[in-house]
Amino acid sequence: MQFLKNFLDTKSDKEFKKQLHNVLGFIPKNLSLYKTALSHRSIREGADENNERLEFLGDAVLSSLVGHYLFMRYPYKEEGFLTEMRSKMVNRNQLNDIALKMGLKKITFYNKFDSSLKISQIFGNTLEAVVGAVYLDKGYKKTQKWVTKHIINPHLYMDDLENLDINQKNKLYGWANKNGKLLEFETLEEKIENGRRLFTIGAMVDGELIAQAKAYNKKDASQVASQIAVEKLGIEIKPM
Repeated sequence: MQFLKNFLDTKSDKEFKKQLHNVLGFIPKNLSLYKTALSHRSIREGADENNERLEFLGDAVLSSLVGHYLFMRYPYKEEGFLTEMRSKMVNRNQLNDIALKMGLKKITFYNKFDSSLKISQIFGNTLEAVVGAVYLDKGYKKTQKWVTKHIINPHLYMDDLENLDINQKNKLYGWANKNGKLLEFETLEEKIENGRRLFTIGAMVDGELIAQAKAYNKKDASQVASQIAVEKLGIEIKPM
């Protein structure tokens, strides 16, 4: 732990700026904000040192920006459609995939000796923290442009998302009933993160764990777990 802290503290600003530019597409003003945004609590335990507070802020900012994007893109769609689309765009798995594609894993400071972290969803959380840092560093308008250019446009294909049936849970139940399988959703873990309850829900088929996902409410977590299970089991996905 101490070695990792020392490495982070001595990392040259010049090298860090170069890495940030390669991943984010710009050179920040306040480097310390981004060091905090990219620091997982596995190497920095203090609330003022790791990225959990920035993750909390970035989650709210990203939700607002995506909501605004959808409101402007779909002027005649009702509230239910917009809410569903936002859920498709900012769920835990989606953000983690985007973070990995952006290369955030390469510049995130975390305990690389902890093998469980390498396959966890900390990078999606880090992406939210980075959004929070960009917001504090650049302001709302520039953050809006950055999110649209570097997150929404290159990684979120709206036509595909429109045709994605978000109610994967019903689809999974239908498959289970048809094939005589017992489908259950179990709470595998419940903990407090950033002042909110974080749930890990598992999709169990005949007592076997098929997929699991995390979210700040059980409904979202079970939907994401269902989506993973549907893909894993090769269940046909039909357009809405």
